[in-house]
Amino acid sequence: MRRAEHDLIGDREVETDVYWGIHTLRALENFPLTGLPLSSHPELVVALAAVKEAAALAHSDLATLPEEKVGAITRACREIRKGRLHDQFVVDVFQGGAGTSANMNANEVIANRALELMGHERGSYAVLHPNDDVNRSQSTNDVYPTAAKLALYAATGRLLDAMTVLRNAFAERGGVFAKTVKLGRTQLQDAVPMTLGQEFDAFALTVRDDAELIGLAAEVLLEVNLGGTAIGTGLNADPGFAHLAVTHLAAVSSVPVRPARDLVESTQGVGAFIRLSGALKQFALRLTKICNDLRLLASGPRAGLGEIRLPELQAGSSIMPGKVNPVIPEAVTQVCFDVVGADAAVCAAAQAGQLQLNAFEPLIVHHLLKSANRMRAACQLLAERCVEGIEADEERLRALVESSSGLATALNPVIGYQQATALARMCQATGIPVRELAAGSGLVSDEELSVLLDPWRLVHPA
Repeated sequence: MRRAEHDLIGDREVETDVYWGIHTLRALENFPLTGLPLSSHPELVVALAAVKEAAALAHSDLATLPEEKVGAITRACREIRKGRLHDQFVVDVFQGGAGTSANMNANEVIANRALELMGHERGSYAVLHPNDDVNRSQSTNDVYPTAAKLALYAATGRLLDAMTVLRNAFAERGGVFAKTVKLGRTQLQDAVPMTLGQEFDAFALTVRDDAELIGLAAEVLLEVNLGGTAIGTGLNADPGFAHLAVTHLAAVSSVPVRPARDLVESTQGVGAFIRLSGALKQFALRLTKICNDLRLLASGPRAGLGEIRLPELQAGSSIMPGKVNPVIPEAVTQVCFDVVGADAAVCAAAQAGQLQLNAFEPLIVHHLLKSANRMRAACQLLAERCVEGIEADEERLRALVESSSGLATALNPVIGYQQATALARMCQATGIPVRELAAGSGLVSDEELSVLLDPWRLVHPA
């Protein structure tokens, strides 16, 4: 069975069992690009419903929509926000029109569900219309970015929770390894001693600092342009709508959104998206470095550094018996690379906007939601399947410290750089430990050596 619908292009028939209408149908035909429907971003679907509910409630306050319509629209929106009808949000995440198809998809689904709730058949738009009623006082150009910011705020909130889990996992290992002395390295060459705990505490601080940066970027998302309609001038919005709609949106979404300082700038500007993308990229780059460090520290177990042991999760080779790979850091690194690439796409789309609108917000929103959600999963995975189970090879760590020529650095204040260099070079050439060479040289007394080369003093010299 089909129902007939009409738009400016002409007439089309739509399957009666779907909630979307002719505008969504045309979008399905026009944008078969990624194969990813709008519903692949449930946060965005929920946010669109929240915006439409807030708009309806604003019209209730203004008495610009009949209460029967307001009630049906809000009920439909609340169902969607609870997870119903998400399968009806079918337009591709990539689309022309700056998100118009996404907004139309939402308008049609909400309108047709509202019609059902009022006792009418889907498509009875003379009773309740997707544009005239559900989209009243709105435009795609204020609805879509507002919903996008709500969705991204939710996604970044979950990411920040996962980053806390990862930070705590590193900090917990830092505590466990607080007295485990090891050799530090610079340029992949032996440096001076430190503790494994210091190394893991540094990882924890990196995650904490990047979480603060992402949190600051998320705060900027709270400024929305709802009520600005097409270009920020508020054309066709009922008087008082903008303030009421944003107030209701804060209550409906439990997110402290606020009106944009300048609706025209907010409609065309994508600064908040750029800022978030940059923060996500920074975290991705720094998490990649941490994952690389974990892989290096666990490399071997015989021909590499072999200082730590990562949890063994699966066989590492289809041909080499007994081989186990650092699969979790490898997988997380791939997510990080994906986020770095997404930032490049976001930046390209951001600079491509013209005049009063950026037509490429669908790409920006898709990549940012994908990046935030994948980084959340990556943090959770790295913490739970890797970091929490890391063990130290205490004997190897101690042996590497005792045999390192880097210990000669601690003798600089007593014998000078030149003499210390000679001891270091001799250690490298003969394999004889610096302590033994220094004791035999007569340059340092045994008592001084006991103090200068005490492992705890080496890592806590102050």
